[in-house]
Amino acid sequence: MDVLRPLLIRIGGRVYRKNLVQEQAFPREEEEDFYAGPGDCADEPCGAFVVEETERGFQCRVEVPSPLYKYIIGKKGETKKRLEAETRTSISIPKPGVEGEIVITGQHRSGVTSARTRIDVLLDSFRKKQPFTHFLSFALNQPAIQQRFLQFKEEVLEKCSKDHGVSSSLFQNPAKLHLTLGTLVLLNEQEIQKACDLLQRCKEDFVDQIAGGQPLTVEVAGVEYMNDDPAMTDVLYAKVRMKDGSDRLQMVADQLVERFVASGLMLKEWDRVKLHATVMNTLFRKDPTEERNSTMTGKSSFKERESFNGQNILKPFQGKLGPGQPQERTGRGVSHSSSYQQLLLKGNNLELFENFHFGEVQLDSVRLSQRFSSDASGYYATSGQLCFS
Repeated sequence: MDVLRPLLIRIGGRVYRKNLVQEQAFPREEEEDFYAGPGDCADEPCGAFVVEETERGFQCRVEVPSPLYKYIIGKKGETKKRLEAETRTSISIPKPGVEGEIVITGQHRSGVTSARTRIDVLLDSFRKKQPFTHFLSFALNQPAIQQRFLQFKEEVLEKCSKDHGVSSSLFQNPAKLHLTLGTLVLLNEQEIQKACDLLQRCKEDFVDQIAGGQPLTVEVAGVEYMNDDPAMTDVLYAKVRMKDGSDRLQMVADQLVERFVASGLMLKEWDRVKLHATVMNTLFRKDPTEERNSTMTGKSSFKERESFNGQNILKPFQGKLGPGQPQERTGRGVSHSSSYQQLLLKGNNLELFENFHFGEVQLDSVRLSQRFSSDASGYYATSGQLCFS
């Protein structure tokens, strides 16, 4: 790391530098250690968090989900002991599995402040390593959409099953078709409730104004691939757009993510939310129980993925149209005359997967969906939701 350009970490609206970490290799994640120099953060202004004065000195409380206790304790308690020794504080941590507050006490305000700052940096670092537990989603699993998706699957397998890597194991579970807005790591009920409360504030602050208290009518049509080479595709997704041509869905998605990022519940990954519904994903091939959601988080390993050849799935129609059925090339595909569109709607063999029409959907809520779960409908279990009407 360039000492003149240290890694900066944003926590609670403040910016901290991260010093070099003393690397040690341990067999288990629980044994990872943390090191911070004795002079770090000693001059941190105490206004960043509340430090109370007590009869015996000073005290600071911090809410930490129980799965993260181990990172403060460290191998055989070494991290906790080092923090206490270098900041001249005492750190009280609840028993494993018991939700509560970590309490930092000490004779000097600066020591308590320093210990709290180091704990925040430490937890922020390890929280980013946790697999996401929840995600904000729009459900696209209405019966008509599921039926069209199954037709898409059947026709792709019929026409493209001989293409490299194409198999039935690549397809999304139709009951879990959805749009993902962003992913979250929520490690206890308090954090889940915080996310639910934030959803309701978003409804009051801007969603009602954008949606007008009515569902958003969207069209799911056309497929596209994520990577640069269609011959080596990992993710194929259906495109989603507002039927009225407006950008209201994009506005809702972007502002929700912006608000959740500002709250610290979500990490910012893109400048704008990519509105897409995954229909084929090579992650599904190895583990059918994998949460069939993420094309955007990078949490899952890509190194063992077997890509598939999606060229024929995306290949524009090359045949000849009959009289009165002119075609005009625009970009990668073909823009079709109304008579040609009628052929598509009739299920004619000329239908292009590139322009496959999955149907229209009334989006009436944003859900806080739980990963690796199912409700009675087969969709992800909902921990909370924002309803448009």
